[in-house]
Amino acid sequence: MRKNTFKRVLVTGASSGIGYDTAKALAAAGYDVFAAARRVELMEPLREFGVTPVYLDVTSEESIANCISVMGSVDVLVNNAGYGYFGAIENVPLDDARRQLEVNLFGLAALCRAVLPGMRSRGKGRIINVSSVAGRGVLYFGGWYHVSKYAVEAFSDALRMEMKPFGVDVVLVEPGGIHTDWGVIAADHLHDSSIGTPYEEPALNQARTMKWAYSRRLLSEPVVVQRAICKAAGARHPRARYVVGFGAHALLWAHALLPARWWDSLARIGGKRIIK
Repeated sequence: MRKNTFKRVLVTGASSGIGYDTAKALAAAGYDVFAAARRVELMEPLREFGVTPVYLDVTSEESIANCISVMGSVDVLVNNAGYGYFGAIENVPLDDARRQLEVNLFGLAALCRAVLPGMRSRGKGRIINVSSVAGRGVLYFGGWYHVSKYAVEAFSDALRMEMKPFGVDVVLVEPGGIHTDWGVIAADHLHDSSIGTPYEEPALNQARTMKWAYSRRLLSEPVVVQRAICKAAGARHPRARYVVGFGAHALLWAHALLPARWWDSLARIGGKRIIK
């Protein structure tokens, strides 16, 4: 990784998976890394790699303020915290939909707002928002999750333009199919929210398809996302978007070129009983 003037990095959602591995990789590259999540005990092993664990609830502005005060300053913010809640729009309780947006969008936005004054005053900084190709194409029964990711895309595009005069880069990392527990958890939400509803049959088929896909090695390993984040952190002139992972480019190509009805039909294939 190219040596640059950025030193202090905050990685959210770092108690497991991509966030955990990214914190470790950035520390190995010479950054002063703070790993943030609610379950601090899960991040304690990161100390042996030079990473400092810190408590953070992205839905609490008080928690965000405390986290930033512990760090003192943030040169690079990696907004990795988030989760997926699948279910038919009609079936997902609005409280759960709001929670999805609180974590995936408003928590991310609050963190950006907390670090921007310091970045502007120093005339440099970098914000890396881990979004998804789900922010640029909708899949069956992913409504509220896609709403949150589409919003992250728009938020990041707007912030990138606003911050350009102040020397602050805003970058999107957009993973495609990544071999993690994310798909299984989202499928479980879809299953549970659909039992006994008019959507039960296609939703359970979709959940079955998602679990099948996320249990196969066809998907990319999480390291491709970690590498994209590290590349974005170290680049002299980072790209606005880093699209990585299985099927990501193909999905974006198909969504851009196919008529809407064709895309809808393609996206609904998982709702048919093709996986036993």
